[in-house]
Amino acid sequence: MRNHRNRYFKELEKQIEKNETTSSHEKTARNAIQNKQDKKSNISEFQSFFQNCSDLSCTEFPHLDIKIYYFPYLIDKTIYDQHLSEIRNVTKEEFEAYLNQSEFPVLQDVINVEEAVLSGSCILFFQDIAYDIPVKNGETRSISPSETETVILGAHDAFVESIDVNLSLIRRRVLSSKLKAIKLYVGSQAKKVVYLLYLEDLVSETDIDHLKKRISSIKNDGIVDTNMLVQYIDEHPNSPFPQFYTTERPDVTVYKLFDGKIVGLLDDSPFAFCTPVSFFDFMESMDDFGQRWVVSSFIRILRYIAIMITLVFTALYVSVTTYHYEMIPQALLPTLLESRSRVPFPPVIEALFLELLLELLREAGARLPTKVGQTIGIVGGIVIGQAAVEAGITSNILIIVVAASAIASFVIPSYLMSASIRIVRFSFIIIAGFWGNIGIVFGMGIVIIHLSGLTNLNSPYLLPISPMYPKFLKYTLLRGPFKKKLKG
Repeated sequence: MRNHRNRYFKELEKQIEKNETTSSHEKTARNAIQNKQDKKSNISEFQSFFQNCSDLSCTEFPHLDIKIYYFPYLIDKTIYDQHLSEIRNVTKEEFEAYLNQSEFPVLQDVINVEEAVLSGSCILFFQDIAYDIPVKNGETRSISPSETETVILGAHDAFVESIDVNLSLIRRRVLSSKLKAIKLYVGSQAKKVVYLLYLEDLVSETDIDHLKKRISSIKNDGIVDTNMLVQYIDEHPNSPFPQFYTTERPDVTVYKLFDGKIVGLLDDSPFAFCTPVSFFDFMESMDDFGQRWVVSSFIRILRYIAIMITLVFTALYVSVTTYHYEMIPQALLPTLLESRSRVPFPPVIEALFLELLLELLREAGARLPTKVGQTIGIVGGIVIGQAAVEAGITSNILIIVVAASAIASFVIPSYLMSASIRIVRFSFIIIAGFWGNIGIVFGMGIVIIHLSGLTNLNSPYLLPISPMYPKFLKYTLLRGPFKKKLKG
């Protein structure tokens, strides 16, 4: 009885295995049919996507029953002509075998076809199946020195608008397989490519995942530059201070990678962004690492002094001349009184007028051609300043104060941080006009509290001061020796 039962179960197991094998073969066959159907991209659907696009060209080969679509200005004409000459020499009977042996990948659906043709490929339709002929035009702006981040001691190449070229500039400097790259897309329809770069074992996986989610959640199709992208993913959009470090220098980018940062590249943008960063990252320049540490430390301290001058020098003039004449040295008091005697406006109005005039000159100089802009900035400042003094609209001493504040703002290496400091300066002038020195101290407290509350990828903005890490201060406020940094 037991043997009969065992024989029965063995036959049952064989039948189950046979049925599973049969169903497996049927499933494989169904998948093959489905895949073949998925490969079909209806040419009429593709044509409806690009309806009224008169710049889309089409080349037909009636004897082969194929059509090739492309944008002429996005392709490399030489490579395209080579492929065309090969196709002309193929007969109709040989064409299917030619496609199977070629390096033309099959595009699965019409969305892939749309992305390919907009990226500079030719799309070949044969038997309602779309093939990608890669003929992208590789022309781009030549690599040139950076115009916004000039250095004396450092590399003289800068990123361009091609993400492939920018990746090559980084890869040539980081000869390691530890450099990882994650490809993402921004936008819902006109998707743009974003690469996240990082060095393995130096970056937190949590930070990478967090940044990926933020970028992938962006549905806006109007992002055309890295400086626009970072405004969508920062944590405090209402703060005047930049929270992502952007640069167009490959050497700065590589330094940030080795410092444990995540770097982002956006296609068609000559800038990279770095995160997480602190306030003190914006005070660094590549010149700091090409000089002796004593010289670099002195220059870095000079930058922090320049920030204080930019923020409070004009505000201090308003405060002293409005409420605190006792702070003025007795030898300087007659000169100041004489200078102020012909000015009909209170100091706060006088200072705001000159600061606004300076910003107008700065903006005009930036928008005009280089040579004309420099002339307008220099001549305009001298002529208008002198005329304002002679007309009694402002005093000589305020001209000196505003000029010193403007020069100090140029010392800050980051343009974004320099612009933020200049904007905050207006708040200090206004508050000094109402409350004097107490207002300036109160304003400084508000700024410090605000900076302490900012984070970048959950990293404190004032690190390593808040929270305090004393051993890192000599590499942020100062630039310590390289040998000690390696030992530490």
